[in-house]
Amino acid sequence: MTEDYLNYPTLIDNAMRLMVRDVMKQIQKDGLPGEHHFYISFDTNHPDVEMSPQLREKYPSDMTIVMQHQFWDFNVEDEQFSITLSFSGAPEKMTIPYAALTAFAD
Repeated sequence: MTEDYLNYPTLIDNAMRLMVRDVMKQIQKDGLPGEHHFYISFDTNHPDVEMSPQLREKYPSDMTIVMQHQFWDFNVEDEQFSITLSFSGAPEKMTIPYAALTAFAD
C-alpha cells in the first residue's frame, strides 16, 4: 500500500469549508434567495464553538441548525461565522468556526 502524501481527504475538507465560507459571505450580502435553506452540522466540542451552556448540554457532541427565514445578527468572518437563532422561542447566539463543520446541505 502506498502512503497518501498529498492527503486528499484533508484537501477536500478544506476546499469544502472555503466554499461554505464563500456561500455565507454571499448570503450575508444578498440574503437567502427564494426558499433556499441550509442544514449546517458541526462539532459542538470544537474548542472555538461558542454557544450557551443550555444548548451545549442539550447537544454535547454535535448539532445541526437550519438557516432559512428566522435568523439574526448573521456575521461572516474568514475563520468563523456567528448567527442568532430561536430555540423554543428564545434567541441563542452561536459562533461556529468553519473548522468545526461536519456537514453542509442546501
